[in-house]
Order: sequence, then structure tokens, then C-alpha cells
Amino acid sequence: MNLTLIDWLIMFVYFVFVLGIGFALKRYMKSSTDFFLAGRSLPAWVCGLAFISANLGAQEVIGMAASGAKYGIATSHFYWIGAIPAMVFVGVFMMPFYYGSRARSVPEYLSLRFDEKTRGLNAISFATMTVFSSGISMYAMAKLIQVLHILDKPLAAMGLSQGWTFHISIILSGIIVLIYIFLGGLTSAIYNEVLQFFLIVAGFLPLVMLGLKNVGGWSGLKHDLPSNFTHSWQGMSNAHTNPLGVEWFGLVMGLGFVLSFGYWCTDFLVVQRAMAADSMSSARRTPLIAALPKMVFPLIVILPGMIAIAVPKLVTAANVTGTGTQISTTAPQGKGLIPVKIDPDTGKPMFNTDGKPVLDYDLAIPNMLLHYCPTGLLGLGLTALLASFMSGMAGNVTAFNTVWTYDIYQSYIHKNASDEHYLWMGRMATIFGIILSMGAAYAATRFNNIMDFLQLVFAFVNAPLFATFLLGMFWKRTTGHAAFTGLLSGTAAAALHHGLTLPEGAVAGIKGGWLGLVHVYPSDMAQNFWTAIWAWTTCFVVTILVSMVTKPREEKELVGLVYSLTEKPSEGHLPWYKRPAVLGVFVLGVALLLNIIFW
Repeated sequence: MNLTLIDWLIMFVYFVFVLGIGFALKRYMKSSTDFFLAGRSLPAWVCGLAFISANLGAQEVIGMAASGAKYGIATSHFYWIGAIPAMVFVGVFMMPFYYGSRARSVPEYLSLRFDEKTRGLNAISFATMTVFSSGISMYAMAKLIQVLHILDKPLAAMGLSQGWTFHISIILSGIIVLIYIFLGGLTSAIYNEVLQFFLIVAGFLPLVMLGLKNVGGWSGLKHDLPSNFTHSWQGMSNAHTNPLGVEWFGLVMGLGFVLSFGYWCTDFLVVQRAMAADSMSSARRTPLIAALPKMVFPLIVILPGMIAIAVPKLVTAANVTGTGTQISTTAPQGKGLIPVKIDPDTGKPMFNTDGKPVLDYDLAIPNMLLHYCPTGLLGLGLTALLASFMSGMAGNVTAFNTVWTYDIYQSYIHKNASDEHYLWMGRMATIFGIILSMGAAYAATRFNNIMDFLQLVFAFVNAPLFATFLLGMFWKRTTGHAAFTGLLSGTAAAALHHGLTLPEGAVAGIKGGWLGLVHVYPSDMAQNFWTAIWAWTTCFVVTILVSMVTKPREEKELVGLVYSLTEKPSEGHLPWYKRPAVLGVFVLGVALLLNIIFW
């Protein structure tokens, strides 16, 4: 990699701008509401772009490109059925509960609807999930710096080997994010997420155009890849006839319903952006505005991975001898621009249980940038990657410090402190949240696709939570004891299923099978989908059964918290483009059309 002055200048300007936003906003952080909820004063379009950008962190940009290389256009299911319907649902049906109840977080809504023990359980599980998700973003950033050899010369000057690159990157990245969240809170995160949205488009759209031109356009890409890599629904009748390794029911139920609705409808990371809006109408339109660009993002984040696997095979393993480089005839080689994954402990190529080399799909985007981008464009692309990292990690940190302060610290540790004290605690939570994320970053090194790891985390946390929310919002008979028992049962079911299954080619451990082996799935993603299905179903059934034998709350206590007991917002006076129901129908129609086009 040869970065020129203009490449470094683009990245430098970005960092100055990011930190400058934090310093500029610090003087406005006068209360905990300012720090945690941006004072509930932002317009719908800002919240909408932040809503999508909070889900456009390094794990999505790098992870979706990795999944594009590993699974092909079938990865688009994470958007067209795994996001859009749920985003419409949360905007039309669920946002009135969140925003109207004036809850400051998702766990706080659970305390209003159910009880404190349900709130506490969700707060702890969500805080754990944000730590893992933030760690994944940190891992992605460290991998990028490692692959691009950015720190090689400084480390050599200090007498340190290249093996320190990953560790130093983890520390430096944590410090950078700490500064700008510590200063400006959620407002700083949201405005930087808006900036990041435009950087992603500007940085990766030229990359896609250059890559497509190189492989002969979409027709050339279809020629170079297996047919099921360029058709999203082809082979879905059987788990063994498509790249995802999952049949249509597992896809629609596991991803399209459980994981999708569980994430977009209950994950405080994204809901927090809508709750920062300046009105109920703006809050409801926030996810619908975000859904419009979300539908076309497969073009920007999935296609690069498909192109990376389709370009002519390059040498990815070599032995350096003397003054020349000789190709090793025994060293395993990658595919296209995707190299073989190297074991961080031994420095040797990794193989699965079938003896096949494990490909490092997470390097699809970095290698595409190095392969295609000239001076200037390379700096812009790298800055876009840096922005995605900043956004992903900062989004999780802002969600973590809010839930920790309001739903754990204030509720169970220090109940009657001043608002100034809770503002201070939020800043302290930012510090130790980042420290915990560093540990999670090392766990991510065991996965060759960070989206696999992320979906596994969601299956444990969001899948059972969505069952609880679904029943709590639409069935007034649901009780607090049932919600708590259901959540525990759903999480336990996820752990049991994961502990008894493995994806093909994996060994028992962090990928499953730690309780024994009952079933082997064709892929990591198939295991994740079915883990989510078991978690949701168990929670749903247990919650209903326990609700039938426990006493429900009086209806007057549930006004504004249950759909049948909540006044519906009036929209007749609004123009059509501001009516959530009309926008929702339009968005669903476009998503259906895209599924038909790429059938």
C-alpha cells in the first residue's frame, strides 16, 4: 500500500472534523437528557439517516461484503426481507409506544409495561450485547489497520514486531471513540453518523463501479460466479442447494421474522435514534425514511464482496527467499482477492475439519480498496471505512452508557442522585464500556465472517426479546412474571440449541457443540437462524403459558402501553409523504419489486 499526501490529508480532515463535533457540542451537554437523548430535538431526516447509519458500522460494511463473498446475492435477504418489513412495522406500530410513553430506553419501557425484574434482565443482556457488538467494530478496525500495514513503520521504529499491530490498533481505536462520545454524547454520535452515511456512498460507489467494469458488468459477474450466487431465491427449497445453507422456512422465519423484527423493533441502539426526534410524527417517520436508502445499500456493501471473489485468482501465499519471491506449491491459496485466514497464535494458515483452508472473507473490502482505488480515491475509501468503524462503535457505546446509567445504575445502585451525577456516570460508563469492548474484540478473531458472530449474538438477545414485546404490546393479558420467565427460557433455549449443534467444518467451542453434537448445519448462518427460531418460539410459548396462570395488571395501568388501550395518532391533516402508513406501503412495494427482480 502506497498512501500519498492527499490520501493522508483526507483521513486527517475527517478525524479533525469528528473530534471537532465533539468539542463543539460539549458545552450543550448540560443535562442527562442532552447527553443520552440529544434533548429530543432533532428533525426526522437527521434521525432517519442516523437510524440507518447506526446499523452501518464496520460490522455491516465489512461483514456484509464478507457475506457477499461467502453467500452471494442471497446476502440481500438481510435487507429486503431481513430489515425493510421490520422497519415499517416499528415506524407504524411500535414507535407510538416508545415515544409516547416518554421512556428513556427500551428496558425502561419494559419496566412500565411489565415490572422491574424484566427491565433488569433486559438491561443486563442488552448491555452485554452492545459490548460484543462494539468489540466487533473494534476488531474490524484493527484488522483493517493490520492488513494495510499502516503501523508497520512506527512499530519498527519502537523495536516492536508486526504482531503488535492488532493490539496497538485496539487501544488506539478505543481512545479515539472515547474522546468524541465522552464530549458530545448521543448528539455527537448522530451528527457523525449523518456524515458517515455520505462518506460511505462517496467512498464505495466508485469502488463498485470500477470493480464491475473490471469483471464485465453484472452480466460478466453472473458468468464468473455460480448461478445461485446471483439469484437470491434460487435453491432455497433445500438447505444444501444454496450458499446460505438454509431452506426458505428457516430464512423467512429465522431472519425475516425473528432476527429482523427482534433487531429493528427492540434494539435500543437504533430505537434511540428515533427517540431523539423532535415530535411523535418525526419519530414514526424516522425508520421509514431510513428504509429508502437501506433498500439500495446491497449495491454498495454486498457487490464488492461478490466482485472480490470473482476477479482472477491472485497469489495469496508465498515464501520469500533471498532477493526474490517464489510461489510455494504447498501453501494454500485463497480465492480471488480473498486470502486464507491466518491463525493469530501460530501464524500459519487455518483449516477446517474437512482439511479445507478457511478463507478470510472479512478482508474483501480492504483488498478491494487496495486493488482498485487510485490515489485520492483510496484515501476516500479508507476514510469511509474509518467512518463506519467510528459509527458502529460509537452507536453501541452511546446505547450502552444510556442503559447502564438509567436502567442499571439509577434503578438498582443509586436511585436518588442528582441529574448532574447521572451525567457524570454516563461519561464514566463510556470509559469502562470501551474497555469491555476491547475484550470482546479478541473473541471475534475466532470467526472468519463477523456477520456470523453478530447474528449469533442477536439470536441470544434479540430473538426472545421480540417475543416478549410482541405479546406485551398486543396482548394485554401478558404479565410481568410471564415476560421474565419467557426471556430466561428463550435465552436458555438459544444456549441449549447452540451447545448441541455445529456448522459444517467447525470444531466444538465458540461456534457451538460445547454440550455435545446432535445436529450439523450446512453453514454458520443456518445455525444462527435456527438458534433464533428456537429462542423466539420458546419465549413466546412460555410467556403465554405463564400469563394464563398469573394475575395481569389492571387495564387503567396499561393505557399508552398496549395497542388496544392506546389512542391512535391522527394523520388525516398530514400530506401523504408524512403519513407513516402510506410511506410504509410504498416501501414494502419497492422491497417486493427488488425481490422479484433478483429472484
